[in-house]
Amino acid sequence: MTLSALTQALRRRLAQLASDQRGVSAVEFAVLLPFMFLLYMGGVEVSQAVATDRKVTMVARSVADLVSRTTSVSDADMTNTFNAAAAVVAPFASSNLKVTLSSVSISALGVATVVWSNGYNTTGRAVGSTVAIPTALNVAGTSLIWGEVSYAYTPTIGYVLTGTMNLTDQMYMRPRLSSCVTRVTSNGSVC
Repeated sequence: MTLSALTQALRRRLAQLASDQRGVSAVEFAVLLPFMFLLYMGGVEVSQAVATDRKVTMVARSVADLVSRTTSVSDADMTNTFNAAAAVVAPFASSNLKVTLSSVSISALGVATVVWSNGYNTTGRAVGSTVAIPTALNVAGTSLIWGEVSYAYTPTIGYVLTGTMNLTDQMYMRPRLSSCVTRVTSNGSVC
């Protein structure tokens, strides 16, 4: 076979290969599959993170609401409130949940101080410490129940890219049945 015949045969073969449409769909699918998989998994991760963030908001609202509906809170009531927080965050792990529940008193000068504080998977705020509250809630001579929640969310798949995300929320509520909610402990009570 001469070089000219070989070149002509190679050209014919390349022309046949270029016009052949078999397998194009398989190649396109193989190229798009990784992108489609990442898009699907990203959607799952984002929806899980949004669901967890909603649970954090619901926990903050629930604990503040439960305590603001009473005139006094005992140790047993506080335990029940924190158990309710763990139930609200389900099906997510309550071990990643941190809840701080505080009563804040606002003086005649508008200074907000912590009267009592308890924590779930964390310590409460220091009693007597001054805290900043939203201006609209800073009404002299009143008190607030302040629920703070944080959740350490670790994505199932995307933890390599994002690591653990700390989702937080807080809720302020005024006591409904009295001017303040009294915290009753074995050491006494404080309002």
